[in-house]
Amino acid sequence: MDALARLRAEPARAAILLDVDGTLAPIVERPEDARVPDDTRDVLRSLVARYGLVAAITGRPSSDATRLVGVPGITATGKHGLELEQIDEIWHERMLELAVGVPYRFEDKGVSVSFHYRDVEDQRSARAELEALAERAVAAGLKARFGRKVLELLPPLDVHKGTAVRGLLERAGLSRALYAGDDTTDLDAFAALEDLDVGVRVAVDSPEAPSQLAEQADVVVDGPDGLVELLRGL
Repeated sequence: MDALARLRAEPARAAILLDVDGTLAPIVERPEDARVPDDTRDVLRSLVARYGLVAAITGRPSSDATRLVGVPGITATGKHGLELEQIDEIWHERMLELAVGVPYRFEDKGVSVSFHYRDVEDQRSARAELEALAERAVAAGLKARFGRKVLELLPPLDVHKGTAVRGLLERAGLSRALYAGDDTTDLDAFAALEDLDVGVRVAVDSPEAPSQLAEQADVVVDGPDGLVELLRGL
């Protein structure tokens, strides 16, 4: 709570960094149906007016995140920071080769691909099939990562939400930040706050959230609604 007070006391010196799906926008069966509630947008507008930086860091493309959040002044960094890198096309080609014949909802982000199985009736079997796919992807030199009912294949680069957090803060010249997220990919962002003057890690909890998230957080809130209440107090 002391760290939150320090953020509130000098907001122009601090950043508010937020995941999107499961954090600002409640999780839905189809990612394209997600939306950020209007009251959340109202709170975000007030933060943009006060803080040195308000940014969305997401696995979605930044253009999609900008549309979904719908608040001017919020910086969007997409594809877990991969948008900021030069990616050899060979990795994308390998992802597409591995995707052939996989019977789950497929999302091609250009530098990474995702397989969603939230709407599958037998999720245990789906997970087992995707774990086998993940093993093949790793054998092909790719990275594979599970999130909330999704498998992502990525190029073999040391790029993630943590590198995105560090890049945003360095460019803004800020050393105080809050980061909120709900999934495994947000653990890298948590780690990026460790050496800041003030770093507040917020776990947006749910039955699907990985246990490490709450264990490593400074603050735990109950879903996107709980996060909005926390942000309203900033």
